This record gives sequence, C-alpha cells and structure tokens, in this order.
Amino acid sequence: MIHVTSTDRYRITRWRVVMTNILSLAAGLGVISIIFMIAGVNPLFAISEIFQGSFGSVYGFKETVTKAIPLILIGAGLTLAFRAKFWNIGAEGQLLMGAIFATWTGLAFGDTLPSWGIIPLMFAAGFLGGALWGIIPAILKIKYAINEVISTLMLNYICAHILTMLIVGPWKGSTRFGFPGTDSLPEAAILSVIPGSRIHYVTLILALACAAILTMIIYWTRFGYEARVVGENPEAGKYAGIDFLKTTLVLMAISGGLAGMAGVGEVAGIHQYLGYPDSMSSGYGFTAIIVAWLAKLNPLYTVLSGLFFAGILVGGDAIQISLGLPAATVDIVNGTLLIFLIMGDYFLNHKISITFSTP
Repeated sequence: MIHVTSTDRYRITRWRVVMTNILSLAAGLGVISIIFMIAGVNPLFAISEIFQGSFGSVYGFKETVTKAIPLILIGAGLTLAFRAKFWNIGAEGQLLMGAIFATWTGLAFGDTLPSWGIIPLMFAAGFLGGALWGIIPAILKIKYAINEVISTLMLNYICAHILTMLIVGPWKGSTRFGFPGTDSLPEAAILSVIPGSRIHYVTLILALACAAILTMIIYWTRFGYEARVVGENPEAGKYAGIDFLKTTLVLMAISGGLAGMAGVGEVAGIHQYLGYPDSMSSGYGFTAIIVAWLAKLNPLYTVLSGLFFAGILVGGDAIQISLGLPAATVDIVNGTLLIFLIMGDYFLNHKISITFSTP
C-alpha cells in the first residue's frame, strides 16, 4: 500500500522561497502552453507575444505601468488581510465603492475647490468608501461567524448593482446623450498624467509609498505583529490579550481603503467619469489576489508582481488581436498561475513523504 503523509516545515530558507516561486510559475506556464496547443496556437509564440506586447515597446510598457498602479495598491492591502488569514475576496467591490465616493466628491466640490484641494479630498473619500465596504465583512465574521469568503464575494455584486443603479438613475449625466454614466469630472478633479501616456503619477506615487509603508507596518510595528499572530496562531493571540475585533476592523479598513484609492485613480485618472462596473475595473480586485500571493504576502514585492501581472493583462489584449484568441484567455492564464502558486505555497510549507508497505 502507498501511504502519503504531510508534515510542517519549520525551516524555510529564502532560497527555497525563490525557487518555489520560479518552479510554480514554470509549471503554470507549462500547463498554459498545453492549453495554447489545444487551441491550435504555438505556445512559445503566444507567450512571447504576451510579454513582447507588454514589455517589448515603449507604448506597451507605459500601458503596463498604468495597469500596475491599481494592482500594486490593492495587492499591498490584500497582503495585510491575508497575513491575518482574513480572505478578502471583495477588493473589486471596494474599488468600485471608492470610485463612487470619489465621483460624488469630485462632482460636488470640483467646481469650487482648486486641484490641490479636491484631489486629496477625493482620495480621502475613496479610501473611506473602500474602508467602509471592507469593514462590513469583518463585523460579520467576528460578531456572527459568517465566512468572509462568501460575504466579501457577495458584496462585490451588491456594489456593482449600486453603481449601476446610480449611473442609470439619479447620477445619470445630462451630457451623456442618454447613455448610462455620470457627467465628466471637473477639470480640477482630473488627475494629471505623464505626457504621452495614461500613467496618473499621483496614484503611482501613492501606490509605491503605500507598499513601502505597509511593509514597515507589518514587520516593525505592534499592529503588524498582532496581525501576524491573529493569522498564524489565534489561540496564542487570545492568550496574549489581542483584541481580535479591533485588529480585524483596522486591517480590513486599510485593505479596503487601498482598494478604494485604486478606484479613485481609475475614475479620476483614466475614465474621468463614472460608468459601468466592467468599464471601471478590468478585474483588478481579483487579479490582485494573485499579485499578493506571488509577492509571498510582502507588500513591497507587490511592486514587482503587480508589474508582472499587469504585463499579462496588456499582453493578453495584444494576443486577442494578433492571434484572434478570446478575451477569456487572460482569465485562464491568471487562474492557472494562481492555482500553481497556491500549490507551490503548500509544498513550501509542508514536506510530503511517500512510503510503501505490504498489506
């Protein structure tokens, strides 16, 4: 008979972490190559086209940086929640709620405040919107033991329908010629971009700063220590007197707030008005889950992993044109890589032993 046993690894070197990530990505790309072959596409050509389209030209790289901005912001926030074993799958809704709050702020005060006043106010409003949407599942889990995966996922759909109700109802703009959407934001409420690109540099600076600040919070502060203890050893946390409700509320406020700030960047930096949920976000809230996982829950590493997956998003758009592949190709690539990263993480933390015995 074959016996398979799993034991925890207590000594994990940095080299093992790096090699596990590399092997996980390689295995994932191997399976993706098989999928391309089934679709009748040369896998080497398709994969090279993805990265050529995103990193092989100045235009492609600028678009990659543009899409990396929300992924870094959301991914950095998710690392904090995931470290506490709070599985926040609701960043998509938190992004949209941030966009809703920011749009209202911009339309209400954009004509009366200068740019240096309205822009910070919009980011504060976006953070507040995302934070409030993130706090709801935290309360539901701590007070009523409702699984956060279900509650955060369902809140995505609720937020999307709230946004749709607004843009086809009370917020429908008079300048949209009957199409759903708000009026364009006032000039003062629109984020400046790097010339010749769509990179809204204020949000980019905020994303990089938040990744660095969260890294310091996680590793150098008492709150970061409490968040790690809550995730790694809840019983020890209770024994040490850690307030689970307070810690969970704060970490989800931060996680949701950063997603809300990403929503501000999208509505004020890219679209300049509030439209349908699918147009406001290219699935950033879900892709950022993979970003956080590839970063091994280190906020600083989300800068690199965010660029990597932003490149896949941009390159995926390129191969839809050049190879005629469906839009779902990007989702297949992202989902496959996430599965193998999760598998790699399991083997990183567990040692598998196979023994044989006679019956």
